[in-house]
Formats: sequence, C-alpha cells, structure tokens
Amino acid sequence: MSQRTDEKRQLRRLPDTLVNRIAAGEVIERPAAAVKELVENALDAGAGQIDVLLRDGGRALIAVTDDGCGMEPDQLEVAVERHVTSKLPDDDLVHIRSLGFRGEALPSIGAVARLTLISRPAQAAEAWSLTVEGGRRGQPKPAAHPPGTRVEVRDLFYATPARLKFLKSPRAELQACRDTLMRLAMANPLVGFTLGDGDRTLLRLEPAVPELVPDPASGLDATSRADDLLQARLKRLGALLGKDFAENALALEAEREGFGLTGLIGVPTFNRATAQHQYLFVNGRPVRDRLLLGALRGAFADFLARDRHPVAALFLEAPAEAVDVNVHPAKAEVRFREAGLVRGLIVGACRHALAEAGHRASTSVAQAALGAFRPQDGPPAASGSAPRSGGGWRPVYAQPQGPSYGGSYGAGLREAASDYHAPLPELEGAPAARNEAVPDAVAALPDYPLGAARAQLHGTYVVAQTQDGIVIVDQHAAHERLVHERMKRQLAEGGVKTQLLLIPEVVELEEPAVERLLARAAELAELGLVFEAFGAGALAVREVPALLGQPNLQGLLRDLADELSEWDQALSLKERLEEVCGTLACHGSVRAGRQLNGDEMNALLRQMEATPHSGQCNHGRPTYVELKLADIEKLFGRR
Repeated sequence: MSQRTDEKRQLRRLPDTLVNRIAAGEVIERPAAAVKELVENALDAGAGQIDVLLRDGGRALIAVTDDGCGMEPDQLEVAVERHVTSKLPDDDLVHIRSLGFRGEALPSIGAVARLTLISRPAQAAEAWSLTVEGGRRGQPKPAAHPPGTRVEVRDLFYATPARLKFLKSPRAELQACRDTLMRLAMANPLVGFTLGDGDRTLLRLEPAVPELVPDPASGLDATSRADDLLQARLKRLGALLGKDFAENALALEAEREGFGLTGLIGVPTFNRATAQHQYLFVNGRPVRDRLLLGALRGAFADFLARDRHPVAALFLEAPAEAVDVNVHPAKAEVRFREAGLVRGLIVGACRHALAEAGHRASTSVAQAALGAFRPQDGPPAASGSAPRSGGGWRPVYAQPQGPSYGGSYGAGLREAASDYHAPLPELEGAPAARNEAVPDAVAALPDYPLGAARAQLHGTYVVAQTQDGIVIVDQHAAHERLVHERMKRQLAEGGVKTQLLLIPEVVELEEPAVERLLARAAELAELGLVFEAFGAGALAVREVPALLGQPNLQGLLRDLADELSEWDQALSLKERLEEVCGTLACHGSVRAGRQLNGDEMNALLRQMEATPHSGQCNHGRPTYVELKLADIEKLFGRR
C-alpha cells in the first residue's frame, strides 16, 4: 500500500494537451474571452476592418475575420504552439506596445475547441489553412481567402464538457461578447467593426475618416495627432453609448507627470444601478482595475448615493515603465508604480469637469417627464374616475386648499405660521410671500440660463420661464445642494474641526488592517481622525471629527481598513463627513411647503446658476427639470 502511494506521489511532466487545457481554464473561461483574444490578435496584426460572427452565443461558432498582415504556412504551424509570439522582438516585458504578448491564446483555444486558421499575407498568391482539434494539430493546406486572416472556433469546450455547465444562456453570452467588442472598439476608432449572429448584424462601426487622424509620417506634431485621436474616440463613444450619453457627457482632459487622461463622464443625474457602464482603458488596453474603479467612485462620492454608479469612458496614457500589464491571466488588471498619482489624476480631472458643468442636469430627466405627460392609449376617463382598462390616465382627486379646510389657524398657531412664512434671512427686505403668481415684471429680467420665476406651485415647486421653454425647480432639493456646497467650502477653508478624547479609545483589529491604517494615518489625520499604534493589532484613537459626534470607532476603523484593501482609498470617513454635512444641509434648507415670494424665487435661481453641482441634490436626483417649448408644443399637437 505504501509503495503504491509513493508511486502516485512521484513528480511527472504533464502532457502538452493537458497543459493547454489547464491554460485555457485561465485564459478562455467563456466565449467572450475567446473573442477578446482573437480580436486583439487582429488589432496587433494591423487590421483596418474586423468582422465577428457568432452562433449560439459563441458556443457553436466564433469566426473573426480581419484584413491584417496575414501569416505564411510555416508561421501557421508555430502560431498554435505555446509561448510563440512575434510581439516581443527584444524580450522586453516592460515596453510592451501590443495587446497580446504571451502566445497562449491560440493553443489554449485549440486545446478545448475545433480551431481553424486561414491566412494569407498581402503579397502571397494563395492562402493556407491549419486545423487544431482538441489539441491535435493538422498540416497546412492551400485555401481560398483574401489577404488577411480568418480564425474559426467551433464547438467551444467540446473537449472539456464540464465547462459548458458553467456557461450562461446563449443570449447572455452573446451580450458579453458584444460588450467585449464594444470596449475594444472604443479604444480603436480607426478600425471598423461588425458583429453578427448569422441572421442579422448586431453592431456596425465605421472606421474614422483617414483625414481625421493622420499618420505619424504626415508631419503633424504629437499634440495634433493626439487631439485628432481624442476627437475620433469621442465620436466612436457617441456611436456606441447612444444619443443620451452624448447629450449628458462631459469631456475631460488632464495631464500630470507623464500621465495623460482623456474621455467622457456622464453628469451625476445620468447614472446607472451597476458599474457595468464604466469603460476604462490603460494605453489602449481595456481593463477592470480596482484602483481606477475606486478612483472613479471617489470622484462621484459626493454626488451619488452608494447604490448608484456613474457612466464613464476614460483613457489613461501612462509611461510603459510606470505600469505593469503582466499581472493578470486575462490582462484585465494592471499595476501602477505610483498608484496615488493615478488616483489623484482621475479624481481631480473628474471633479474639475463636474465643477465646470455648473448647474447642468441630465436631459433624460426632461424626457422622462415628457413621457409621463403623454397618455398611453385610449381616451381619458371621466373626471375623478379611473379608466376601465389599461389606459394611461390616472384618477383626479380634489386637493384641499388653505391651511385647514378653509378655516382659520388654531389658537396659538398664528405666530408660528407667520414665522414659517416670513422672508428668508438673506432677503429680509423682500416683500411678504403671497399665494399668487409672480407679476409680469419678472419678464424684464436678463436672459438667465434658468429663466425668470413665474410662480410657485404647491408650496414646493418654482416655475420659471426661459427663452425657449420652462424650468421646474424642486426648491427643497435645490436649496439643500446650495447649503451643502457652502458647508463644504467652509470645511475646506477652515479645516475639519476635531474633538479631543479625554481618554484615548483603544480599538483592536487584525494586524494587516492596522498596518494599512497606519500607512495612511497622515491622510486620515487631515480628515480629523488621529490615532497611533498601541501594541500589536491595536490602535489608540485620540481625536475624531467633531461633526461625527460619538461615532462607533470600531466599525469606522474596520470599514476604513476594508476600503483601503479593496479600493486603496478611505471613502467611509469622507462619506460620513459628507453625510453629516448633507443632513445638516437638509435640515437647514428651505422646506417643501414654504411659500416664497418673487424675489426669493429669483434669488434661488441665480444662486443655482452660480453654484457648481446644483443640478442634482446630494443623492444624485435632479433639482430641476427643463422642458423645451418645442417638446411642449408636441404634447398639444402643434408640431
């Protein structure tokens, strides 16, 4: 028994077929991964047009055709061997200029599927084909094919049937392949792409006009070429992400110590429920890096609720020696030598773009409002009654007017009501508030972006008239953002006031968590949290931000340590301070139901125009809706 056990434990070299199947488990985990590897090979081959065909979500067939440089027959034979590549001529793993460089994709795919390569160099008279089935390689044969390469992958994972059980539905796999192709197309606007399923074309992207992005040999300087490439990328982003994103996106461009950042970010009110619509690129390579995602999250932390995510497409250009792309099997993550520099560049550029946007809000808010106005189907029911079947009309109920069914205020409430409806402190000289429309004199105001106040509805909404439409403002949400921004400015100018603990509180944590916190102690001290090491696995907290009152320090420090591990930045403390500021701003702002006079309403509009980020409240909801006159006329059939 022992001899048999010893024989089983002897080391042995695994056969190449099994090695390739193991590698395929890391590199090719689903059809989208195969599409990514094959399209990257086409891009590295200098293709100007790439066509992708899928059947059954990529299980039955993945075909990628390009017009790149092509391969000779002898190159076809070695192309399907492991760690064979033409992309590292100097054996330099630092200055990598291609998307692929390991030489693992084709042998990995050939180990688990039926792979066919058909290729022809531009100067060759004929094409050659090569097949690999389950790791067994055939011989090159003549074939008919135009210059370029076609790679066909049939019956993916037929050699490893267990992997098929972990695939999602064909529709879900097709969507994953489409998303992968979209990300590669965003970074390569000079290349045309098509995606089809055999019955229809799902995606068609034309390459950028050649004159738009000149060749480096054209004589234009690098700055001009970079500007043209940026414009081509922005045009490609508009074609891929749709009209709504193009209308609600902010362009950003920043540079710091050799790092360059360009791209588009959506305004905070144009957000999504998941981070799926965040497209990040490093030196033209699509990545899902935690550092970049965390930096983007931190840039929007003050404008979105925790369960909402911004829409963004960011292109980071970094020096080759400052980034390591060889740290992930699928090259989906990278490592930066100066992580803090990259994080600061992204956060600073995004916040600068948001500040430049001022009071701008998403146009999709107005579209949703107009959609709610339109009746769905069928005529309106009688007033005060609901329709008998699925019409879009809702019942109308009479609303009580006045403080209490038309009666007078109760005893002892008259003085309180008078104080409640008094003018705002900053407008003591304004006339008393009235329950009537603002006089026509406001029409003489200059042409302001948010227009001139016309009336207040339901004691909550301010209606303003612009040159080409109307604006409806939620007075409480708008004033809450104004107060919040003022508190943030005061906090930045005066610093975070701290509260000294009479007896330092000792918090016990795991040693790795303590080490992460101590490494960022200086940064946290600027936010008002002062602590020091107190033996092994413990911290002594001496000061806390005064705004937090008596926080749960155990939970706060644990959250901070977890976020430093996950995102490499401490968001909890910043978010808690901002949450306190938001709560104070909410209680200190104009409440719903508060009657405003004309001067107060116009003062609110002017402050919104002058205050950054006033287009959304502290939770990312819009503070106003703008309806264009043309859209209103369509509602009444005038257009």
